[in-house]
Amino acid sequence: MNKVILIIDDDDILRKTLAHGLRDSGFNVLTAANAESGSDIISRINVDAIILDRMMTGTDGLTFLKQLRTNGNSTPIIMLTAMGGAENIIDGLSGGANDYLAKPFQLRELVLRLNNIIKKDRDETGKMPNGLVFTDGEFFITSRDKNLRILPLSGEEKKLLRNLITPIGNIVPAAPMVAKRLRNKLNGVLSDTDIITIRGRGYKLVHVGANDTDNGE
Repeated sequence: MNKVILIIDDDDILRKTLAHGLRDSGFNVLTAANAESGSDIISRINVDAIILDRMMTGTDGLTFLKQLRTNGNSTPIIMLTAMGGAENIIDGLSGGANDYLAKPFQLRELVLRLNNIIKKDRDETGKMPNGLVFTDGEFFITSRDKNLRILPLSGEEKKLLRNLITPIGNIVPAAPMVAKRLRNKLNGVLSDTDIITIRGRGYKLVHVGANDTDNGE
C-alpha cells in the first residue's frame, strides 16, 4: 500500500534528509518549509500522514496542528520537536497529534511510528491496491522512481473505482462498458490488480493470483 507523507519543517537539512530516508523506505514524500506552504499542499492533496516540526518560523507547529484539527482535518500527524519532557508531550497530544517524537531520533523509529498511525487510520477504510494512490479527488499511479502520475479516468470510471476499493472486495453494479474501460486502464498500469465479473451482481476488484473467479459466487 502506497503512503504519501508530508514533511513540514523549516530546517532545510533535516527536511531533505528525512525526505531521502523516507523515500528509500518506500514512501511517497512531499515537503514544505513552513506551515503556510504545508497548508497549501494539504488543501490540494490528501496525504496519509504529516510529520510536523513544532518550532518553526512563522506559524509554529502546535498552532498549525490546532488549526488543522479545528478545521476538521483528521490526517494522522507525528510532531517532531527538540522540546522533550512530559509537559511538551501532553501539549502536542492534547493539540491533536497522534504521536510525538523528540529529536534526535532514528529513522527506523520514525518509519515504525508512521506505519502504526497510518494503519490505525486506514483499518476502517480498506487497503489500496499496490501502486495506486488516491489524493485530492484523483487517482495516481506510483512510478518506479516513486513519483506520482495521474490515472486519467472519466467521472463514471472514477466513481466505480472508488466504490470498488472501499473496501476491497465490494461487489459493485456498473454499466458493462464503464467496467470494461476501467479494467483496461488498470490492466495497463497495475500488474497485480484486475476487475472480475460476478454474474448477476456486478464487478469486483481483486489481486491477481487470488482465488476469485468469474463463477457467480
